[in-house]
Amino acid sequence: MGVTKSQIFTTKQNQLATIFKVLAHPGRIAILQYISRQEACICNDIVEEIGLAQPTISQHLKELKSIDLIHGEIEGKKVCYCINLAKWKEVQIAMNSFFDTTKFNCC
Repeated sequence: MGVTKSQIFTTKQNQLATIFKVLAHPGRIAILQYISRQEACICNDIVEEIGLAQPTISQHLKELKSIDLIHGEIEGKKVCYCINLAKWKEVQIAMNSFFDTTKFNCC
C-alpha cells in the first residue's frame, strides 16, 4: 500500500492491515504455532520442524519481529525466539474488536 493511499485510513485500520498482512502466510502461522506450544525459547530447530529452507524461515521470523509478535535473543551464535505475550494480547484485542463490530448479518 502506497504512502499516499494509507493516509486516507485511520491509524487503527493501517495497524490491523499490517498485522493481517504479516499473518497472511501459512509459514508464519506455522512458526507462531510451533513457538507458542513450547515451554522455552526456541533455538535453531524451527527449520527442521516447519520444513522450509533456512533463508525462508529467517525472512518469516523477520516479518513476525517487524510487528513485535516475537522476540529474538542472541545466545552465542544462536538466536532464540519466543512469543511476545504483551504484543500478542494487543493483537488479540485488536482482532476481537474488529470482528465484534458486526451488528447485523443480512444473509
